[in-house]
This record gives sequence, structure tokens and C-alpha cells, in this order.
Amino acid sequence: MISAGDFRNGLTIEIEGNVFQIMEFQHVKPGKGAAFVRTKIKNIISGGVVERTFRPTEKFPAARIDRIDMQYLYSDGDLFHFMNNDTFEQIALNTEAIGDALKFVKENEICKICSYNGNVFSVEPPLFVELEITDTEPGFKGDTATGASKPATVETGAQVNVPLFVNQGDKIKIDTRTGEYLSRV
Repeated sequence: MISAGDFRNGLTIEIEGNVFQIMEFQHVKPGKGAAFVRTKIKNIISGGVVERTFRPTEKFPAARIDRIDMQYLYSDGDLFHFMNNDTFEQIALNTEAIGDALKFVKENEICKICSYNGNVFSVEPPLFVELEITDTEPGFKGDTATGASKPATVETGAQVNVPLFVNQGDKIKIDTRTGEYLSRV
């Protein structure tokens, strides 16, 4: 059991039969009255975010989230196929469970499959990926003084803003959490 006074970002707990992850928390001690914990929690199954306050002495059971490394094999229609590299067991997930998590993921990349009680609720792509630019406009010298960017399409079909010196055919490193260009490879 976890008391509200021990909340930390990223902690998963069960509240009234639902599983929530703590996004933000703040211990508040007003000058008058009892202390409380103000939180922003996300329902990991539905994705909804709620703000709630708790007494510091309230206790909740910890929710066990399983994260398994699986290889992304291919997609056919609206099903995405993954394989566990240890047991060679394969699973197929629909677009509802995937969302846009595979926007920057090529086939044969390793992803983390997150599940609660055997039900998969999300896919976590690798933090950084290296992809090739398939289409972008050429950048011209003297276009701007500093920090200009242009849109580019990578081999997975996703759009990324890149600096002017990046050309078609270059390999770049992308942060999948933000979708931002990091460097050329």
C-alpha cells in the first residue's frame, strides 16, 4: 500500500478499480486547515487525465505494470505484429492500443509493450531512432541568419523539422518522445 504522502511522478496506483499513473503531484500545507496532496493523474487504460486531491494518510494499492521488450515485425491493415525475442511468441495489436507510438519506428526495432493483468494498453518506442530523410526541400545559403528549419519526411512517413543543412538521403537521429531532430548520423 502506498500513502498519498509518498506519491512520486510515474508511480502507478489503483483507485476504485482503475489504474492511474501520477503525472504531477504537490504537497500543500495551507496556513489554516489540514495538509493535502494535489495531483494530476492519468488513467492508463483510457488515457484520460484528472486532477484530484488526497489526504496524505490515504492509502492505495500499487499497480503492477509489466513492460516487455518485443520486436516490431510488420503491419497489415490496422493490425501491428510484435514478437517476444525470448519465447518467439507473437501478438497482434490494433491501432487503438498503438496510437501514434510507431510514427518513428521501422520494422525489426525493439519496443516496450506495456500491459496490466495481461491486457496491453500501450507501446513505448525506443527513446532515440536513426532514420533516413526521404523527401525535403533543398536549403539555400543565406536563407536566414540563425536557427532556421524546414519540414522533412523520414522513411517511416513521419514529418520532422530539420535544419537547412540537412538534405535528402541523410540519416538523422530523432527523439521519439518529442519528435524533434537531434543530430545527423
